[in-house]
Amino acid sequence: MQPRRIARELALLSLSQVSSNLEKLHQEQLSDLVLGAVRTLTQEVHDILETAASELKRGSDRLIDSEIQATTVKSARAMVSDAIEQTQTAINRVGMAMELPEFIQLTNQKEVKAYALEILSTVKQERAEIDDLISNSLVNWQLNRIARIDRDILRIAVAEMHYLGVQDRIAINEAVELAKRYSGEDAYRFVNGVLRRVSDRLKNRIPQNT
Repeated sequence: MQPRRIARELALLSLSQVSSNLEKLHQEQLSDLVLGAVRTLTQEVHDILETAASELKRGSDRLIDSEIQATTVKSARAMVSDAIEQTQTAINRVGMAMELPEFIQLTNQKEVKAYALEILSTVKQERAEIDDLISNSLVNWQLNRIARIDRDILRIAVAEMHYLGVQDRIAINEAVELAKRYSGEDAYRFVNGVLRRVSDRLKNRIPQNT
């Protein structure tokens, strides 16, 4: 896993714990947010494994039902198919849980924490201009009506593009991946569209004379 990719996810999880008054946070509080995000990930492992265990139990119950309750071959097949589906879902969840401990371990690297804090500090310090860029790139939407997770993903990407020297293409692609992991089914398309308009807007800005 790339350190910056982990840092972006850590920053996103940290932002989700903040009230709307991000600009009032101190550096020490930002560090505490990162620690809280790591704890959130640890709890996620536990929750995923518990859910997987429940799904395996349901799959096992469906197999038993297929032997006892099925009255026809067709109904037995349907129950077995359902049991297989439940088991496959459980296996997928276990796979996710197996990835998270590595992720959690990598979050303790200095490089990861440093970049996560840099993102959070930038979003905090430049919040007004970041939100202005996003708002001016929305079509038939208002920033305060966008889902919280999508706003945070957009803010991180704009901070990277405009202030942290990340190539627009990379920042947009990473934001799309975050949206696929943490937001709704079609959110990544929305995030992609908004950020491309932000990118165009930044490229077309006329440099101010100093």
